[in-house]
Amino acid sequence: MIREGEERENMEEGRRERPPRNGRQRGRRPRRRRRRRDPRIFPVLIAVSLFLLVSAFMAGRMLYEKYSPSKEPADTREYFHLENDQEIAVLFNDALLEDKGRFLDGRVYLNVETVYQYLNPRFYWDASENTYLYALPTELVSAQVGSSEYTISKARQNEDYVILRADGESVFVALDFVHKYTNFTYEYWEDPNHVHIVTEFGIRDVVTAQKKTQVRYQAGIKSPILTTVDKGGTMYVLEEAEAIDEWTRVLTKDGYIGYVRDRQISSVTQETVEEPEFEEPVFTSLTKDHAVNMAWHQVTTADANDTIYKMLANTKGLTTISPTWFFLSDDDGGIESLASQEYVSYCHQNGVEVWGLVEDIRHKDTITDYEIFSRTTSRQRLVNNLIAQAIQYDLDGINLDMEFISEQSARAYLQFIRELSIMCRLNGIILSVDNYVPAAHNMFYDRREQGIFADYVIIMGYDETPSNSETAGSVASIGFVDQGIQKTLEEVPNEKVINAIPFYTRFWKTDENGEVTFETLGMEGASTKAVNNSVEPVWDESSGQYYIELEYEGSIYQMWMEEERSIEEKLKLMKQYELGGASFWKLGLERPAVWDVILRYVN
Repeated sequence: MIREGEERENMEEGRRERPPRNGRQRGRRPRRRRRRRDPRIFPVLIAVSLFLLVSAFMAGRMLYEKYSPSKEPADTREYFHLENDQEIAVLFNDALLEDKGRFLDGRVYLNVETVYQYLNPRFYWDASENTYLYALPTELVSAQVGSSEYTISKARQNEDYVILRADGESVFVALDFVHKYTNFTYEYWEDPNHVHIVTEFGIRDVVTAQKKTQVRYQAGIKSPILTTVDKGGTMYVLEEAEAIDEWTRVLTKDGYIGYVRDRQISSVTQETVEEPEFEEPVFTSLTKDHAVNMAWHQVTTADANDTIYKMLANTKGLTTISPTWFFLSDDDGGIESLASQEYVSYCHQNGVEVWGLVEDIRHKDTITDYEIFSRTTSRQRLVNNLIAQAIQYDLDGINLDMEFISEQSARAYLQFIRELSIMCRLNGIILSVDNYVPAAHNMFYDRREQGIFADYVIIMGYDETPSNSETAGSVASIGFVDQGIQKTLEEVPNEKVINAIPFYTRFWKTDENGEVTFETLGMEGASTKAVNNSVEPVWDESSGQYYIELEYEGSIYQMWMEEERSIEEKLKLMKQYELGGASFWKLGLERPAVWDVILRYVN
């Protein structure tokens, strides 16, 4: 009998002595002791895993945001700089203007100054009398603020909209009214309000959207989206000063200027922008079928009219005479007149036309050109006064000699020329306008517009060295005259240009202190001056004139002479450029022999 303790011992002994299954006795290995894990490591592992996941997510998000296009729409009201629902942005051809129009009662209105600057400078706004004017060849269109009514040569017309609206000091005209007299097309959109006006027609470069394409404010996929162009839609290509890689600047058909990615558009093709049917007004002229041979006759008193008999007797081939008869006398359009019926009749008997001259010189200290020309009532009173004189005295023409026009009054002066031309054209009266030789400081005379309304544009081709000059010089060197003709022909057709030539010269004195004075001389007086000082004139090729110089008692005397040869050189230019004629300032300063020279070129 085995005891319980022995039995347990034997069983334990048996387990220890049991051989391995493969029949081989294994050596005893020490029993490995299992480590217990630190329970604090689990939160750390979780945190690291979460950090890595978040980092990967953020990195992916950053890459996505960096390389994926933005879907943010642009604030188009801000893009157009619109402050309220009545404002409308104006796109003119390929540019967004700073000027804002008005969108009122479903119609587009533009500031009258915007119309002048960009659409049609022939519209004239009279701020003092709230009148809007447009000159046609034989009619004057007139509209008032706040009315749907307007007049054409005093005949009343009506529109179904208010033509002009005032907003404080700003005045806006309905674009539809401007469209009646101007060649352009336009299209407008609401929300946001913007209008696209087109005056340039013909072939244009376009690109086509290859798929639905976003047009962005700037060149970049993160720039806000201005508009979307459907697949197959075309956009106008705009030129850029500097090319932008992978982007093209475009103007969309719904009036936005922005950028599209090159990968989303086709290569450049061409599209024709059709010009609308528009009948431009036809301005006829009373130009002659022969060259005009004209001279000014300075008349300062009524008695001076009697010298016409002597003046004409000394000329040859003269076709036209222009007496200085009319003087602006007040700011309301009044004139003084020295016109003489006997004078006109005598000229007509001798086959000479009379173009009465009107000037702003005699009363320049008491009148203001701006006041006269800027107000419609005074401007039209002046027109009526001149036409009445022309009809009363049977004048063939009117010659405008406004020499104190400033840049401020230039726009109003042009309107005066337009309005006077209407009345001249209706009454068969020739209108000619005197101008300085073109220079940067007088381009506001706008010879181009003069050349449309007036029959002749006259170049006063003298005073190269003016009377207030601090240095001596020629009155009219050949280069000065040539340049004046060329610059004028850039704006006026040659058959409407008359070049004026001086019969006078200046005898200059420069004293030892550098002070410059002069004496004005006619042809005979200049020759006498040279003879009396025993100086032989020398021909100067550069000026195309005979030149003299002498020194006496410390002063230097100089003169660039006008005589037969110098005048012939100027007449050659008239022939070379096929001008409408020549004019001369002034009768009484010439030598009789010069008319034989003139007759060879102007006949």
